[in-house]
Amino acid sequence: MPELPEVQALVDFLAERLDGLAIDSLELASFSVLKTFDPPPQAVQGSPVDGVSRHGKFLDIDADGIHLVFHLARAGWLRWSDQLPATVVRPGKSPIALRVRLSDGSGFDLTEAGTKKSLAAYLVRDPAQVPGIARLGPDPLADDFTLERFRSMLEGRRTQIKGLLRDQEFIAGVGNAYSDEILHVAKLSPFAIAGTLAPEVVDRLYAALRDTLTGAVAAASGKPAKELKDAKRAGMRVHARTGQPCPVCGDIVREVSFADTSLQYCATCQTGGKPLADRRMSRLLR
Repeated sequence: MPELPEVQALVDFLAERLDGLAIDSLELASFSVLKTFDPPPQAVQGSPVDGVSRHGKFLDIDADGIHLVFHLARAGWLRWSDQLPATVVRPGKSPIALRVRLSDGSGFDLTEAGTKKSLAAYLVRDPAQVPGIARLGPDPLADDFTLERFRSMLEGRRTQIKGLLRDQEFIAGVGNAYSDEILHVAKLSPFAIAGTLAPEVVDRLYAALRDTLTGAVAAASGKPAKELKDAKRAGMRVHARTGQPCPVCGDIVREVSFADTSLQYCATCQTGGKPLADRRMSRLLR
């Protein structure tokens, strides 16, 4: 799933290419992908693109006051073409869910792999009309996201810090991958309870949060959309690297599996050398 750094890179990628262009047409290959009905897709036809921005993991294309907002979810992606085919995209077995055709013949497809369809697009006059955006917490790279604010947000939280970092209503834009990376940099167990963290640990976590995301944004900047997935994987320290050596201490990276996801961590760096219980494996061994 694209997270804040990749979404910001896609924003920059699109902003450069859409500058001075208008939307020629918006073509639906999956009618379920568009979650709104007013304004209709025809409303953006011929509309100049005024800007591209990000709200957490949501991308927002402002076309003369109508916003095309989309969330790529777990298996969605953006596929750019300098020259789209002249034929109109049709519903069918193609992974294409939505096509945006631009005034110079270029454009992009929103695609989604697999059978579980979660990619979502919206046409709205105000991005706050999108329910997911209306509920978003603060952006962790915003100037007003200070250490003092972060401290106050953690107070009284009886939630494991891994889950809290992934909660979009708490902080916007961080998902499974970067929460693993942030906690590794902070040398903090993913199961630590947020509201019980010592002040110096909160300071370390805040610095890890900002530095990890800032570094990932810089690493993704300027890369074409088709290279962002590989660049993200290459930059991971522990996420999706189960069984490989930790780049800091050399211990093996371990995993805790859940029903539909998993987390990765280094026991030496993060849990005092103690492996965390893997609930799924524990059930299998009974």
